[in-house]
Amino acid sequence: MKYSPTDFLKVATNTAEHFGFRSIENLKKEPLCKNCNTSLPHNITDADRRLDNKNSLLTYAVANFCENNLHALDTPVLLYSLDQIPDSQEVSVGFNIFNVQKSIAEAILIQVGRSLMKELGHSDHTVKINSLGDNESTTRYNRELATFLKKRLDVMPDEAREMMKINPLYALSHLIDSDHDLANKCPNPLEYLSDQSRKHFREIIEYLDMTETPYEIDPKMIHGHEYYTDALFSIDDNTISDLDNSANLSIKGGRYDEYIYQKTRSRIPAVGTIVTLKSTAKIPSRIPKGKSNNPDVYVVQLGFGPKIRSLMIIDELKKAGIPVRHNLSSDSLSTQLRDAEARGVKYTIIIGQKEFIDKTVILRDMKERSQENITSEVMFRKLKKQLAMV
Repeated sequence: MKYSPTDFLKVATNTAEHFGFRSIENLKKEPLCKNCNTSLPHNITDADRRLDNKNSLLTYAVANFCENNLHALDTPVLLYSLDQIPDSQEVSVGFNIFNVQKSIAEAILIQVGRSLMKELGHSDHTVKINSLGDNESTTRYNRELATFLKKRLDVMPDEAREMMKINPLYALSHLIDSDHDLANKCPNPLEYLSDQSRKHFREIIEYLDMTETPYEIDPKMIHGHEYYTDALFSIDDNTISDLDNSANLSIKGGRYDEYIYQKTRSRIPAVGTIVTLKSTAKIPSRIPKGKSNNPDVYVVQLGFGPKIRSLMIIDELKKAGIPVRHNLSSDSLSTQLRDAEARGVKYTIIIGQKEFIDKTVILRDMKERSQENITSEVMFRKLKKQLAMV
């Protein structure tokens, strides 16, 4: 794909802003942040940053969240950050969502990643997904994995046997990377999920089905198991071979509630994804900043199906060049409408269960206090016409 690192970063920042992510600088300007007075202690070290081999953007986000007092916000926090690895041909963008326990957080990140890939010309891609589950699930799986591998130490590579002393997942990771036959015979982590983790994983699969997203459940995908638990995912370009180093886009992410607890001793839901571009082209000396627009449109939803449809509409609004705000994690209609009022938007798109079933939306004119039930196609035409007149 022919695009430069600068093009990549511009598309990434605009995508982040459209889906509601904010830089740390813009988040601190939010009115609610005036009550963020106390930082949250954490024990993130330089060793953690080195372990986070994707340019430390995950640990960087956690540190930013704690040190800039964003934990005091009793709302979802959508944070993005940009960086480049010194003396390398890599630039990275990190997308993180805090304070959202529900699977809609993973759905948002997958949709953001897919939207970014499509705009950069990577339309033929597949989402790969797996889950190691919550702490209960991981403990159970590690026990079964360790028992399985200990019985086969005689056929394991020396490196894998050494890694067993640290964590059986390290040994499994080595077996997978070296394409060892034993990797295909190891226990499947999905079979050891707790009821809660199984429900969470099933909801993400339901989102992928509802949006007709090409996906593959891959029990051997355990990237970043040092900090990711529950759902893990990647978005792979199907057209780029392993030998093509001219423009290699990597998108990997997952939920890391337990990692935050280890580092802060506070129960804070968190999920993130890191997008990395490896390119032979020149890396920009200055990283472009995203534009924080004041949207004229707010999407309001109520229910799981409407959340997914809203997410797709937000993506379509991006293609149409119409900035939008939303709170997809909210289950309160009144809260979302109050937020829309407070932000002074001109139009609100409302999707409830009836609209989801009928494949329609309610388009509300906030100034005229009028509304109509119409199809998405008519809604897009009206918005393009009305907003072009402003």
